[in-house]
Amino acid sequence: MGEERYLSAGRAAEELGISLATLYAYVSRGMIRSEEAEGKGRARRYRTEDVRRLKERKERRRNPDGVVEGALHWGTPMLESGITMIDGGGLYYRGRDVGDLAEGKSIEEVAALIWTGDEAMAPTLFPAEMAGTSRHIRNVVDSVVGLTPVEVFQVMLPVAAAEDPAAYDLSPGAVARTGARILRLMTDVAAGESVSGLAETLQRGWSPEDPGAADLLASALVFCVDHELPVSTFAARCVASSEAAPYAVVLAGLAALGGVKHGGEIELVEAFLREVDAAEDARAVISGRLRRGERIPGFGHSLYPEGDPRGAGLLSLTARAYPESIAVALSASVAGEMLRLMDEHPNVDFALATVARTLELPPGGAVALFALGRTVGWIGHAIEQYRSGSLIRPRARYVGEQPRDR
Repeated sequence: MGEERYLSAGRAAEELGISLATLYAYVSRGMIRSEEAEGKGRARRYRTEDVRRLKERKERRRNPDGVVEGALHWGTPMLESGITMIDGGGLYYRGRDVGDLAEGKSIEEVAALIWTGDEAMAPTLFPAEMAGTSRHIRNVVDSVVGLTPVEVFQVMLPVAAAEDPAAYDLSPGAVARTGARILRLMTDVAAGESVSGLAETLQRGWSPEDPGAADLLASALVFCVDHELPVSTFAARCVASSEAAPYAVVLAGLAALGGVKHGGEIELVEAFLREVDAAEDARAVISGRLRRGERIPGFGHSLYPEGDPRGAGLLSLTARAYPESIAVALSASVAGEMLRLMDEHPNVDFALATVARTLELPPGGAVALFALGRTVGWIGHAIEQYRSGSLIRPRARYVGEQPRDR
């Protein structure tokens, strides 16, 4: 089961090592939120999140070195952000449930929400007529035929940055406009097409015979937008803290995304699904991997003991849009066996690989979808970091050989 959202007064006080009187004082000062519980007696209950945050603050004062070390490994939150909240097994952008956004909003609207706080700014940030790809950039893209879309992004973006002096304006509104230009350019290059609408552009280039694919692609992009501080987003924020331009921020995110423990996990899922497809026996493939001590990619997530809502949501939308798909049936059989054998749920990597198989996306398409969606989040974090004006510069604790003259 996931962590409880509320604690009783007794448990909250015990967690903090304080008296009930002190707990009530914390509540009156706004340090811990409380509300009336339902049912008989209507005793008050206290937000677990606030209790844990206060406990961590106390721990930082007692043992700052230990807390900082833990923060770098799935530990204490180390940066403030108003973009994403993960709570009670749910995922929210700016307080909006990601599943609702993925079903009801375009990626442009979600980008506007992340960057400006107002989805209605989407038409301003993404006008119907945006500047097309320059001849110089087209020549660069044409010279690297055979690379995956993400690899092409990494080659092309430095060239695009050199052509965009407005990107050096780091005010929030200017960065949002630069982010829109970057995202538009990356989408056009990935698809080899350019029509109105980012998801529609991907559909035209990747699934030209299936107009309905645009809706599923849009949902996949939204599910990938942000997820607190994974390694790519932390790298992006570090670069933004140096006040490098947004193109460099996105390049930093892409560099980290390519690692096998991040975006590269999607490629492992794709290889796993190909193995299952060839064997025509999900249980046998999973059992064989387990006997050999091999990990099953695409399942489980440390932040979601009861299942990744992005994986569940995107798989549900895919099955609803393509109920007769062989790829959907294959993924469903794998997910069913994993639940029975290991009690594990599919995560967003598994869902993206399923979308790619269902829509027959080009090689690297699933990772490109992830990168395009996450670019929205990287730009959002850059805006926050630029606004803070602070440089991210942690210290290292030296554990090497001491100077010989001491």
